[in-house]
Amino acid sequence: MSIEDSSVITATGRRKTATARVRIIEGTGKLIANGRSFDAYFPPESFSKAASAPLATAELRDKFDVTANVSGGGVAGQAGAVAHGIARALQKFDPELRAVLKKAGHLTRDPREKERKKPGQPGARKRFQFSKR
Repeated sequence: MSIEDSSVITATGRRKTATARVRIIEGTGKLIANGRSFDAYFPPESFSKAASAPLATAELRDKFDVTANVSGGGVAGQAGAVAHGIARALQKFDPELRAVLKKAGHLTRDPREKERKKPGQPGARKRFQFSKR
């Protein structure tokens, strides 16, 4: 597997504060995140399924090997970032998959971020207790 190999497709996926650099290669369906299998890296089964959802949607689960480097955020954000990266890489591989992936919502970058804490308040929206007297 060399760097200049044309069958390697790379893409970046993001969710909340997590970022995933995803590489897909035609293979047998190995899914690796930070050197560990998806099942080991994303302990609840729902997160590993969410991370590999674009492959299931495109019905290419056993045709690609996925390697992802993920950083930032928590488990849920990282799973979403990996899924976003896989969807973008699949779109690069075959532009005709765009319609299927878009309809399933895999290509949309989830814009929801944590709202910042404001000065003069204990949190983003919460106010300090008001006392009239």
